Amino acid sequence: MRKRFSVLLIKPSHYDDEGYVIQWLRAPIPSNSLASVYGLIQDCRDRRVLGDDVDIEIEVIDETNTKVEVKKLIPKLKQADGCLVGLVGVQTNQFPRAVDIAREFIASGIQIAAGGFHAAGSIAMLPEVPPEITAAQELGLTIYAGEAEGRMDALLQDAWEGDRKPLYNFMKDLPSLENAVQPILPADAVRKMAGAYTSFDAGRGCPFQCSFCTIINVQGRKSRFRTPDDIEAIIRANDAQNIHRFFITDDDFARNKNWEAILDRLIWLREEAGLKFKLTLQVDTLCYRLPGFIEKAARAGCARVFIGLENIDPDALSSAKKKQNKIWEYRKMLQAWKDAGVITYAGYILGFPDDTPEKIARNIEIIKKELPLDLIEFFFLTPLPGSEDHKVLASKNVWMDPDFNKYDLNHRVTHHPIMSDQEWEKVYYDSWKQFYTTEHVETVLRRDAARGARTKALYSSMIHFLGAILIEKVHPLECGIVRRKHRDQRRSGMKLENPLIFYPKRYAEALWVGLRWAALFLKFRPAMKRVLADENRRNYMDLALTPTTEAEENEMELIQVFKEAIPKTHGAPDVAGKVTAAE
Repeated sequence: MRKRFSVLLIKPSHYDDEGYVIQWLRAPIPSNSLASVYGLIQDCRDRRVLGDDVDIEIEVIDETNTKVEVKKLIPKLKQADGCLVGLVGVQTNQFPRAVDIAREFIASGIQIAAGGFHAAGSIAMLPEVPPEITAAQELGLTIYAGEAEGRMDALLQDAWEGDRKPLYNFMKDLPSLENAVQPILPADAVRKMAGAYTSFDAGRGCPFQCSFCTIINVQGRKSRFRTPDDIEAIIRANDAQNIHRFFITDDDFARNKNWEAILDRLIWLREEAGLKFKLTLQVDTLCYRLPGFIEKAARAGCARVFIGLENIDPDALSSAKKKQNKIWEYRKMLQAWKDAGVITYAGYILGFPDDTPEKIARNIEIIKKELPLDLIEFFFLTPLPGSEDHKVLASKNVWMDPDFNKYDLNHRVTHHPIMSDQEWEKVYYDSWKQFYTTEHVETVLRRDAARGARTKALYSSMIHFLGAILIEKVHPLECGIVRRKHRDQRRSGMKLENPLIFYPKRYAEALWVGLRWAALFLKFRPAMKRVLADENRRNYMDLALTPTTEAEENEMELIQVFKEAIPKTHGAPDVAGKVTAAE
C-alpha cells in the first residue's frame, strides 16, 4: 500500500498594535520564499525522495490573505503517515506570530520547522544564537538557516524518519541558481494576491555594503543568477496557469550579471512569442548608466520599479555606507524612467544620525520640487537582525525594542541621537502628509500625463500609499484590500475579547474605515479630473521634468545640500555629474 507524507507550508503574517493578525481579502505582495520552497518540495515529490511507495502532498497558505485554522488542519495532517509544517520566509516582525503558530502544532505532536531572514540573519551576524531562537528550539521548533536549493531532500527525509535536527545551518554554503529548481505557486494561491501577482528571483545577493541591509548578510555579497532559460521556464509555467504579473524580487536587478540576456529573452517572449505579462523590478540609482537598461526593462514589460533612493542627504548616505548613491544623478535617472513610461517608487529612510525634523522637511520639499518621483515610501531607520547596524548596537548594548513584532520599518525600535522619541515618531507621519498633499498629487499626475503614462493607475497607488498609513495604520507594502480580523487569532498573552464587544466594534470599525477610504478618494479625485480634462496635458513641464545643463544642475537645491556636506563626505561634484578625485 502507498504511504502519504503531508507537507503544509505557511507564510506567517504579523500582529497589529492591538494584537490581531494583519490579514486581507487580497494581500499586497507575494512571497518569493513561499514560491521557492513550494517549488523545491514539488521537485522532491516528483523525484520521490522518500521512496517509490511514498506520495508527498503539499498544501500552501499565505496568512496575509488566508486564515490559519490550526484546529482544523491538525486532524487533516494526522490522517497522513507522516507530516511536516513549514513556516516559510519568516521575517523579524513575523517571528512572534510564527512561534505562536508553532506552539499550537507542537502541542498536538506535529513536526514543524521555520526558516527565513530573522533566523538566518541572526545566526549569520551574531556571535551566539539569540535567546528567542533558542527558546523556539526548546519548544520543539526546528530552525532552518540558509537557502534550501539542493538540501530539501535531507529535511524531508529527516522529518519522514522523525529525526529532525534542532538547527539546519547552511549560511556559509550558498547554492548556485543556474538550472536550480524554479519557484512556483499554484494559481489559486496567486489569485488571492491583489492584481494576481506572483514572484520569482532572477538572482540573489548584492555587492554593496549598506549597513541597514540584511540581504548582503543572508544572501551574500556575491551575486548569483538564474539563466535566461530558467526565467523563460518560470514565465511559461505561470502563463500555463494564466498568471501574467510578476514581482522580480532581486534586491538589485541591475547588478544581475545576466540582466541584459534576461531582458532580451523577456522582450522576445513578449514581442515574438506573443506572451503578455508585466513586471515590477527593484534597482539601484546607478542603473540608468547601463546602456540600454531602462529601455530594455520597459520593453520587457516593466511597469513599476522600486529604486533604492534611501535619502538625498550625503551625510546620511555616507553613515549607512551607501556611497554608491550619487544624489546629483537622481534627477537624470528618474527622468529616464519617466520617459520610458515606468512608474517609479522610492524608499526613503528617516532617522539617520544627523536627521532633524527641519532637515527632513527641507529635503522632502526639494524632492517634490526637483525630482520627477511618482511614489515615495518612508521607513524608520531600523536595526534589523541580520544587518550590520543591529550587530553594532547589540555589541554596544544599545537599547533596541525587545518586541520583534515592531520590526516592520514603520515602528520606532530604538532611540535617535538628536530627536526625541516623540519627535522621530511625529516626523515619520508628518513626512507622509507632507509629500502626499493635494497639490503635489496633482503635480505628480501632471508629470505622468505629460509622458502619456497610466495616470489612473498612479492615482490609485498614491491614494493607497497615503491611506495605508493614515487609515489602516500599516505600511503600504503590507496594506492589501479589505482588512480581515478574527477574534480568535490574537497574540499569545493577550486576552480574547468578548464576542458581544468584538463584533459590534469590528463592524463599526470596518464601516468607519470604508468611509475614510471613500473620503480620501473623493478628496483627491478633482485633481485627477483636472489633469485628464486638460487638453494641453502632454505639454506640461516643470523643473523636475526639464532637462538642464551641468551648470544649471549645479545650482539646484539638491546639489546645494550636497555642497554643504563636502567637508564631511567622500566626494563632491565639480559641476553636476562630475566627481572630484576625493571619491
